[in-house]
Amino acid sequence: MRMIILGAILALAACGDEQPVDGRSVYLDNCAACHGVDGTGNGPMARDLGVTAPDLTQISARNGGSFPRDAVMSTIDGYQAGQHLSGAMPEFGAGDLGDTVIVENDGLGTPVPWKLLVLTDYLESLQR
Repeated sequence: MRMIILGAILALAACGDEQPVDGRSVYLDNCAACHGVDGTGNGPMARDLGVTAPDLTQISARNGGSFPRDAVMSTIDGYQAGQHLSGAMPEFGAGDLGDTVIVENDGLGTPVPWKLLVLTDYLESLQR
């Protein structure tokens, strides 16, 4: 019986969209071309941007030592696109950032696309 249930779960999982397993995968697929594999802004496309790609390992340092999760998610999503120094940063929110998950903060649940959430977690892990 357990094998039947396990088989059914695996079959259902195979039917779904193939999704990156973690934030690093999302980062490498969407950000590394400009920001570099290490996040320091040295990606192969960075020289063609017309502006310097920000060093993503210094987000917390530029914010007084704390990681501004909401601002980072808004920047990636494109909600704060007007605040960029240039139009070089794509508006990722216009694409598919995956199914939403509910993130609770101070008792308030907010739907957040899961790719945006795992990417933000990964960027936080890069801070020096």
